[in-house]
Amino acid sequence: MSIISNRILLTGASLAILGVASGCSSIDRLSQIGEQPKLAAIENPTTQPGYKPVQMPMPKPETVSYNANSLWRNGSRAFFKDQRAARVGDLLTVTVNITDKANIANETQRSRTSKEDSGITDFVGSKTLGAQAQKVLPGRLLTADSTASTDGKGSVNRQEALQTNVAAVVTQVLPNGNLVVEGKQEIRVNYEIRELIVAGIVRPEDIQSDNTIDSSKIAQARIAYGGRGQITDVQQPRYGQQVMDVLLPF
Repeated sequence: MSIISNRILLTGASLAILGVASGCSSIDRLSQIGEQPKLAAIENPTTQPGYKPVQMPMPKPETVSYNANSLWRNGSRAFFKDQRAARVGDLLTVTVNITDKANIANETQRSRTSKEDSGITDFVGSKTLGAQAQKVLPGRLLTADSTASTDGKGSVNRQEALQTNVAAVVTQVLPNGNLVVEGKQEIRVNYEIRELIVAGIVRPEDIQSDNTIDSSKIAQARIAYGGRGQITDVQQPRYGQQVMDVLLPF
C-alpha cells in the first residue's frame, strides 16, 4: 500500500475518532444550553489520574540527638511552635504576582557571490590545424556562477501580568522538609468560569509569619490561569479547523 493510501487511512481514522470525541463533547454542551457552567467538585489531588509523587534530590538524613537539661533538639527548625503550614493537609496562601516583560529583536544577514571560469585558450599545434579542426577543440572547460543570500529576522514582544491569591493544600512532605503544595480556585461570573491552578515545592523557611508565600519562591512552579464557558468557546477555533491546521501540509 502506498504512502498516500496510508495517510488517507490515518486521516480517516483520526477524523472518525475526533468525530466520536467531539460528538460526546457536543452532546454534553447541548445538555448545558441555557445553564451556567458547573463548578468542579472538590477532590483529593493525590487521587487524581496521572498524579505522581514528587521526587527530588535529598540530603543525607541527620541523626536527631537530645542534650540533657536542654529544650533544644538538634535538627529543629524553630524553638517555639507556630501555625504555619508544615504537615500534609495544612493550608497556606500563595500570592501569585507575575509581571513578565520581554522584548527581543534579532536580524541576521548573509550574502555570498562566487564565479568560476576556467579554460584552455590554445592547444599545442592547434594553429597548424584547419579551421574545421579548430572548431572541435574546446574553448572554455568550466564556467560556473553562484549567488547565495540569507536574510533572517525575528522579534519577541511579550508583556504579562497576573496578580491574585489562592489557598493551597500541602499534599506531600519531602524527606528534607520541603512541602509539595497544590491549590485550585474556580470563580464563576455569569456564564464564564475563571480557573486558577498553582502547584510546586516550597521551603518552610520561605513561608511568612501570616502563613503566606510569594509565587516567586515556589520551586518547579506550575501556574495555570484560564477558563471555560461561553466566552472561551467563542474564542477557540472550531474542531474542524483545528484538524485541518494539523493535517494540511500547506
